Amino acid sequence: MKNFTSVKDVKDPGGLVKKALEIKANPFTPDFARGKRAGLIFLNPSLRTRLSSQVAVQNLGAEAIVLDIGKDGWALEFQDGVKMNGSKAEHIKEAAGVIGQYFDVLGVRTFPELKDRNTDYSEQLLNAFIKYSGLPVVSLESATRHPLQSLADWMTIEEHWKKAEKPKVVITWAPHVKALPQAVPNSFVEWMREAPVDLTITHPEGYELAEEFAGGVPVEYNQMKALEGADFVYVKNWSSYEQYGQILSQDESWSFGKEQLAVTNNAKIMHCLPVRRNLVIKDEILDGPNAIHLQQAKNRVYSAQAVFAELFR
Repeated sequence: MKNFTSVKDVKDPGGLVKKALEIKANPFTPDFARGKRAGLIFLNPSLRTRLSSQVAVQNLGAEAIVLDIGKDGWALEFQDGVKMNGSKAEHIKEAAGVIGQYFDVLGVRTFPELKDRNTDYSEQLLNAFIKYSGLPVVSLESATRHPLQSLADWMTIEEHWKKAEKPKVVITWAPHVKALPQAVPNSFVEWMREAPVDLTITHPEGYELAEEFAGGVPVEYNQMKALEGADFVYVKNWSSYEQYGQILSQDESWSFGKEQLAVTNNAKIMHCLPVRRNLVIKDEILDGPNAIHLQQAKNRVYSAQAVFAELFR
């Protein structure tokens, strides 16, 4: 890999999942990347991604240094050719160029503004760090994808599925109080298309994902029908792609509870976190034996460690 921004950067996604599981069994290799440094650049808030990435880098023997651009750095300008007479003090060309001289690998986290679809889906911010840093870059979530989360998700499914046949995996929309990006569902669908699973997407009409991610994947607008016989259910909210960034429904009948679980094959229930209890998923599920969201979160360390191990070489 030269960078890790999507499943397309990985020659053998299944092999990377296997490597991550091997790392989980023996995570401490302090001599592997001793003397190397990873710069973890955050333009947005984070809990799991920040901590899991730091732990992953340290498990490899390298040093992780976190920079919160919003608090610790200058406001950055990303547009070319502008006269910088406003509030932005430093251009990405200089900022990323300097950062690139301090580290061996960069991790970058940025969210979409959910205002202009073309701008968000061009991945302007992530691509600028790749272009001007000159370093291998790991996406710690971007406007359109969250690949480290998706790698951990595949790991988690692999750990729980020991049968010869493919599991039925369903990703279901759920209500939320605010507009959220499509990054997690985009990425999950993209990775599951490479995995040995039967995937179905379910959501209310108007929440279709971009064709580049979901094209050809079965979509069912009746949630209960989609969930029938499911072995794994990924519950996640996202805003509309077509009516970009808009909330088209807050139908709480889509909240995942015992009624939904009852039509599945005693499915394992997944979520990337943070999760709004009793809105997205009900307490009866999150506190019950079917929920594996905390295991997903734990696997974030080993998914990141597998990726950083590849890029530190």
